[in-house]
Amino acid sequence: MDSYEARPVPGIAGAVTVPGDKSISHRSVMLAGIAQGTSEVTGFLPSEDCLASMRAMRALGVEVLQRSPTQVEIRGRGMRGLKGAGRPLDMGNAGTAIRLFTGLLAAQDFDSDLVGDSSLMKRPMERVAKPLRAMGADVQTSGGGTPPVHIRGGHRLQGLAYAMPVASAQVKSAILLAGLYAHGATTVISPAVSRDHSERMLESFGVHVTTQGLTVRLEPPQRLEGQRLCVPGDFSSAAFFIVAALLGARNGGGLLIRNVGLNPTRTGLLEILRLMGADIETEDMRASGAEPVADLRVRASALKGIVVPPTLVPLAIDEFPVLFIAAACAAGETLVTGAEELRVKESDRIAAMSEGFAALGVEHAVLPDGMHIVGRPDGAAFQGGSLDSHGDHRIAMAFSVASLRAAGPIRVRDVANVATSFPGFVTLAQSAGLDIQESAG
Repeated sequence: MDSYEARPVPGIAGAVTVPGDKSISHRSVMLAGIAQGTSEVTGFLPSEDCLASMRAMRALGVEVLQRSPTQVEIRGRGMRGLKGAGRPLDMGNAGTAIRLFTGLLAAQDFDSDLVGDSSLMKRPMERVAKPLRAMGADVQTSGGGTPPVHIRGGHRLQGLAYAMPVASAQVKSAILLAGLYAHGATTVISPAVSRDHSERMLESFGVHVTTQGLTVRLEPPQRLEGQRLCVPGDFSSAAFFIVAALLGARNGGGLLIRNVGLNPTRTGLLEILRLMGADIETEDMRASGAEPVADLRVRASALKGIVVPPTLVPLAIDEFPVLFIAAACAAGETLVTGAEELRVKESDRIAAMSEGFAALGVEHAVLPDGMHIVGRPDGAAFQGGSLDSHGDHRIAMAFSVASLRAAGPIRVRDVANVATSFPGFVTLAQSAGLDIQESAG
């Protein structure tokens, strides 16, 4: 589909279950592929991004059987069992995949080339390549530090202690994956908290990983053991329904969002929204393997603008597009700084959100590392209008949610990439009461 038309509705209600976590799905296929024995993954996210990881593992010689869209069996080849693909590995739009595979393949005996779509080919890769080179890998990027990535195999890696200049779970994970094959321990020191899905899953596969504060240390294992993994619902996908319910849940019971992964390195958005006055209740807290999971009950709330604490920015970096929508509907002003990472996502998300706000009449100011937003809490916070998502799935879904507080329909162009993270988004949104129609023109 080329566009969405999202029309205002009186409100939403009921219950939804969001699809599996994208970050965890990527990692499950990769680690299972280098483990000994068979691993079973349930709750796998069959999005275009995660399917790119699955295709790459198959190209590297791993037998991956998709028993159903969300149930996958991976017959691991062991740490030294991968083989060269003989062709470039196409990562599509998946930034997580290209960075993590760079770490995994840096220690293999064969050469590898990694490419992607036009958006991915603009993403910065030197932040991964630099520490891998320090470990002894031969990793080359384009003149601008972007893909294609060429990895020359056959190099013995040495463990290192690396202080990351910017908190990034993707960079940290790439180094840890390379560290599986290194001589000696590998230590990564982060300047701030970042997602710890890799650390949790590595431990599940039997790798000795220790975390003290912002420092992670990995001791290279002899082998990884196949596992049964259950992928929880993706918090980043749930974020759109959390904000939608805050803006438009139409009854006292609010909207129930089931089986949401609540890894504490991912839930900065919850803390930010609660500071803004959000009524979000956690129900049936439980564990799904190494990951915490719960149901969320979200009720319509009168939000107020805040200065977002800088410490929470890395814990909510993927959720800022829809947080900006919430801020536009809050009383007072919201200030976000320290979010320069938004500039190098699937789009420049600060610029893309600003362009959409301008089209829909939202008062705001762009900052180099964030945005200042003046909310309109009464009536329609958004005019009707048309805007471009710039091929960014999170921009497209965020402005679809904005229709709950719009004076007229919002048309969002270039929405095909929603399938990279959230296949079935429109159908699920419609089940909750949103009026979103897909169009090919």
